[in-house]
Amino acid sequence: MFTNYIFLILIPMLLGLWAQARVKRAFEHYAQVPVATEKTGADVAREILAAANIHDVEVAEIDGMLGDHYDPTSKRLCLSSDVYNTPSVAAVGIAAHETGHAIQHASGYAPLQARMAVVPVTQFASQLLPFVIFGGFFFGMLGLIKLGILCYLVLTVFQLITLPVEFDASRRAKVILGQMGIIAPGEETDGVNRVLSAAALTYVAAFVAALGNLLYLLSIANRRND
Repeated sequence: MFTNYIFLILIPMLLGLWAQARVKRAFEHYAQVPVATEKTGADVAREILAAANIHDVEVAEIDGMLGDHYDPTSKRLCLSSDVYNTPSVAAVGIAAHETGHAIQHASGYAPLQARMAVVPVTQFASQLLPFVIFGGFFFGMLGLIKLGILCYLVLTVFQLITLPVEFDASRRAKVILGQMGIIAPGEETDGVNRVLSAAALTYVAAFVAALGNLLYLLSIANRRND
């Protein structure tokens, strides 16, 4: 029981914390490294969208650090203030990554379509989890443990689908930034690679955490059925 907890819950949790710390360090470092073109994240996002002939996506500034995302339902590319207003290596890398999602959406990229399709059930499963955890873990209610298994199965599938979506967006960003001459070879290119690679680890960690929780609940359910 305790061994399962260490390998399936504690280690994935520590992996997630390490991944978050790494992306934060990478962002903070490369946020201080300016790009020679002096283009902000917002400038880069709009330039890439125009080059891709995408004219119906709004580029908006939002509060919060590293809260950058693309909302396909409203076709809104949301960039945090540090990314939106800053001509740094970190800013243009993140802006290009999020713009990659807009390009995925416009081109009908299949993994993104699949992720969009499972978002409603994923949100529902996430809302159920606090009740499932309270009743299943603290009171050992088998019915809630089985419901938790279903919830974490949904979350694990969602995180698995998310991986190719995020990796592809980063790949697109690196290629586009180089092809359009937005970043120069050397430190700027290396910096974008480091920032996006660090960000990718957070999605891997999220998948590992969801899978770990799923396997842990399955082990509890199996013991109770024996």
